[in-house]
Amino acid sequence: MLLSITSTFAALADENHSEHAHDEHHKQEAEIETIQVRASRLGRIVTESATRIELINGEEIQEKAIMRPGNISMLVAETGGVRVQTTSPSLGSANIRLQGLYGRYTQLLSDGLPLYGGQTASIGLLQIPPTDLANVEIIKGSASSLYGGSALGGVINLISRTPKNHFEGEVMGNLTSKNGQDLTSYFATPISDSLKASFTSGIHHQKEQDLDHDGWIDLAGYERVNVRPRFYWQGENDDNLYLTLGAMKEQRQGGTQGQAVMPDGQSYKQAQDSLRTDLGFIYDRAIGQVLNINVRGSAMKQSHDHQYGPRFEEDTHESYLLESSVSGYNHAFAWVFGVAYQTDQFSSQQYPEFDYSYQVPGLFGQLDYDIGEALSLSLSGRGDWHSQYGTQFSPRLSVLYHPENWTIRGAYGKGFFAPSPFIEDIDEVGLSRLMPLEDLNAEEATTASVDVSYIAGNAETSLTLFASDIEQVTELATLAQESDSGKRVQLVNTLGESQIRGAELLLRYRWHDFKVTGSYLYTDATKLNPSTDGRVPLTLTPRHSAGVVVMWEEHGSHIVGFESYYTGTQRLVDNPYLNQSKAYWHLGLLAQITLGRVSWFVNAENLLNVRQSKEHSLILPQQAPSGRWTTDIWSRNDGFTVNAGFRFKFDS
Repeated sequence: MLLSITSTFAALADENHSEHAHDEHHKQEAEIETIQVRASRLGRIVTESATRIELINGEEIQEKAIMRPGNISMLVAETGGVRVQTTSPSLGSANIRLQGLYGRYTQLLSDGLPLYGGQTASIGLLQIPPTDLANVEIIKGSASSLYGGSALGGVINLISRTPKNHFEGEVMGNLTSKNGQDLTSYFATPISDSLKASFTSGIHHQKEQDLDHDGWIDLAGYERVNVRPRFYWQGENDDNLYLTLGAMKEQRQGGTQGQAVMPDGQSYKQAQDSLRTDLGFIYDRAIGQVLNINVRGSAMKQSHDHQYGPRFEEDTHESYLLESSVSGYNHAFAWVFGVAYQTDQFSSQQYPEFDYSYQVPGLFGQLDYDIGEALSLSLSGRGDWHSQYGTQFSPRLSVLYHPENWTIRGAYGKGFFAPSPFIEDIDEVGLSRLMPLEDLNAEEATTASVDVSYIAGNAETSLTLFASDIEQVTELATLAQESDSGKRVQLVNTLGESQIRGAELLLRYRWHDFKVTGSYLYTDATKLNPSTDGRVPLTLTPRHSAGVVVMWEEHGSHIVGFESYYTGTQRLVDNPYLNQSKAYWHLGLLAQITLGRVSWFVNAENLLNVRQSKEHSLILPQQAPSGRWTTDIWSRNDGFTVNAGFRFKFDS
């Protein structure tokens, strides 16, 4: 990916925050921050960036970490326009859908690096703890011009905490009423005048749960451990180096429990053992007063051992990135140009016909122009030469008008996505029944949005209108008859466009220590129905969803919160029990009290005990052609859950 906050732009930020200009402690921390990436690419202050970037700040991260210390699913799921969609009822895997677009189009980054792969595996979302996050940045709509073909639907950039000039640490323990346990830690310290380091680790356990006692595991069990050290070096010649290494190992189990069997009389145990290692670096150097050189790279390798009933699959995913860019600025312009080379590889021991190795060299550029005090624009473009899907060009134009308390933005962009076997339906069943990929074209999208925000005192409101047209979407199709090799399904490019139109409304009000946030999302998502030439709604996409969150927080003392989320009806396919889901509510209560260095918390989720399997079985009467034995998850399936624990902070 490419550079974002550079030393030159850090200097501009210091001018805008002159109250820290003479505070050496804050200045040093700001300088070490220059190596971290920001999703806008040029590190503009959020309110001054023509590219709309939504922030989940540190305060919200601390609140959501109490609710779900083991992974970031809760953190992103309660953001407007973002939906965490369960893709595998057996293993509980999930991906992130932005404004109705499929989860495979969302690029997940860590400090601007694709440490989780070019196409993040669905289970990967559930293997990332929020322990060391400072904030999260979200770009909705095509961001291929900024981040390549994996960002057709948008970007979620996880920004890690930067070590301070003194030792600090945190240990969190958590227990759940569903026999789950989490123990996480974060420590950061200066090693020398020029070197700082942090270390994050976590141990997580969940006992498998059959909540309706039908022999099928509703809540997958797992054992997981992860570690991540980070190093921040600041040289004397305006150069900085950031280095991170990560390792994660997990064993996850689902499917039938004990001696239980499926309707065909056979057991169907499901499991996935994962081992992921990664490495990433960012080197940043200022040249003179207005130029900056940035070099970055990452490597990720993830090995899986799958069990799908009687079948076993072993595979390996690898992803590599090397990128270099130059940026500069003057009083009205800021720009960046660079080159990138990305490789994505997959190999299967049992099904080598699905092996691939994609090489994607690319050129990119971005130009930000401040036309006046209240008007600016950003133009970015990227050319990628994909080894399988040919030349792709992805432009994006963003405009910002910012008179006084108003902020008005418009964005238009195009992007592409390189198909792979790993769409949502295949996550559940593996590759055994899938025909080898043939004659597929790259998926392409055009996205546009207009958002208007207004701030008056303690009140803030915003309205966003968005639209997306996606062509050549890859979907699973059933063969007319079983092939000689036992293959039953194939991936095809669908005819016609998938169209998504919608609106987001956000209201936020602060009064002393109280914060009230209300949100509403309307999504009209349809695709062509070839049999009638009409249009039908996209599956698992609610037309209406809304939420209200009330928080009472006094820093260093207590937090009390209530949340209420509504999810409307959704179209279902291949579900013998329902053609349309029911609407449901999710309610939660949260409380934390801090006594000295220790905070004690308790969180109650799903107060109404919503659980899809209470009314309709997850099990299909017979196995689907793809090999699937379950319906889609359109609701929650964990029921009422309470978790409680402690957070102990160290500080020198």
